[in-house]
Amino acid sequence: MTNNYLKKLLVKSALFALIAPFCANAQDPYTVESIPYQVYEGSLPIQHTTDDVYTDVMDLPFNFTFYGNTYNQFLVSTNGYIDFRTDLVDEWSPYALTMPIPAGNFPVKNSILGCYHDMDNSDVGGNGTMTWSVTGDAPYRKAVFLYTDQPHYGATCNTTTSTFQIIIYETINYIDVQITKKGLCTSWQEGNALVGLINSTGLEAIAAPGRNTGAWEVALGEGEGWRFKPFAEPQYRYIKCDEDTDGIEAFDFSVIEADLSASAVFYLTEADAEQQVNPLSGTSYTNTVAFEDTILYANVNGIVLPVTLTIVDCSLLFDNDNVAALDEDLNNDGNLANDDTDGDGIPDFADNDDDGDLVLTSLEYVFGRNTTDGYLDTDNDGIPDYLDNDDDNDGVLTVDEDYNHNGDASDDDTNGNSIPDYLEAAVALGVDAVPALSKNINLYPNPATDILNISNATGKVISEIAVYSVNGVKVKQITEGNSVNVNDLQSGLYLVQVKVEDQVLNYKFIKK
Repeated sequence: MTNNYLKKLLVKSALFALIAPFCANAQDPYTVESIPYQVYEGSLPIQHTTDDVYTDVMDLPFNFTFYGNTYNQFLVSTNGYIDFRTDLVDEWSPYALTMPIPAGNFPVKNSILGCYHDMDNSDVGGNGTMTWSVTGDAPYRKAVFLYTDQPHYGATCNTTTSTFQIIIYETINYIDVQITKKGLCTSWQEGNALVGLINSTGLEAIAAPGRNTGAWEVALGEGEGWRFKPFAEPQYRYIKCDEDTDGIEAFDFSVIEADLSASAVFYLTEADAEQQVNPLSGTSYTNTVAFEDTILYANVNGIVLPVTLTIVDCSLLFDNDNVAALDEDLNNDGNLANDDTDGDGIPDFADNDDDGDLVLTSLEYVFGRNTTDGYLDTDNDGIPDYLDNDDDNDGVLTVDEDYNHNGDASDDDTNGNSIPDYLEAAVALGVDAVPALSKNINLYPNPATDILNISNATGKVISEIAVYSVNGVKVKQITEGNSVNVNDLQSGLYLVQVKVEDQVLNYKFIKK
């Protein structure tokens, strides 16, 4: 029987195939989702003080795949987008935005429309800035492009400004757009703006919900984030640390079997896997070309799945979070790819915010570690802050304690006592108090491997227990009994909601 990991991969593929015939734009190979607002820094200038132009050709320090084509050069438009058509260097960048995407006659093609609208930094003396930076180590770097305080075009609109960022990811090819503010001035181009992606023909495109061509605004203090993910056929990734710097390692089949199925059989070619001939023998596979990805194929009860084997130099900090890559293998199985605490699709070793709480891992990890007490665990729940999305256990997720809405939960100190709100349980705006009931309910063992038990000393009846992944997906629910079988869950952090009469109490546990 295939386990939960394989089911998730297959359901994703099957669901896409099922809904594709009914989607107006089903051929588009991207999905888009809302993500927490969070900003990055960048200081390399890409300033252009001329209106409606592209920059010179710029070099990307890694290969980036966009709509099936791979690029390492690009242009930046002063009108808020990145264009991969490098032959347009120094040409005029279209500003007229009158139609939604997709459209074959849309004025811009093959571009990341970060926040596309008519801007003119030259009109008010160049007070806005355009900068960029690259952060992290290969093969999981990010390129960040920043438009800061860019004035809109026109004498009646040039006091209206926009600030936003475009972030592109090496290897996984994600695209994020983070909008700090997007002013609205309807006296020019009707205030039209757009957040989305478009291919080289204009016929494949996707816009963020509510952000296709039209008049819309993001007020300062109400920042928003969007993530575009390329749709890919299900596959399994096995990323292993290079132990002796030679780029050659043995990949243990039992690690893959634990995630997929004990009945998985491995082959060198897809054809062999489909025909179930020439299976690989032994308990592991050793790659033959140093540091080069190898693709095997697993047949699991007739289902063929690509298995990509990757070796990385774990002396590097791929995410600049000060946690050694080897230490981010939380389940200690030797595979860095299947540890993703916040469920955002980015493995912890390549994620600079492992728990998705808007406080960078580097802050929660470095300042909290000492040789006596180990990692900082503010609420003493057994989960270090850098893996905990409610650091003070006040019932308010750390991400929701960013009360000033600047994308950083670490600088909010409502009562002015020099303790950030996300580390102080007494401050939980919108929450009266941590329910007294919660102290009389305990989860054990925590971490758990097979069965998670809930002890109840409240004197009241537990009517429901639900388990959620950290990105909000309900993965378990029971209405009878005080224990949950978690054997089939992937390793990582989970949220548990316990309903006691009319109150819902929130807890966390780690699945080993």
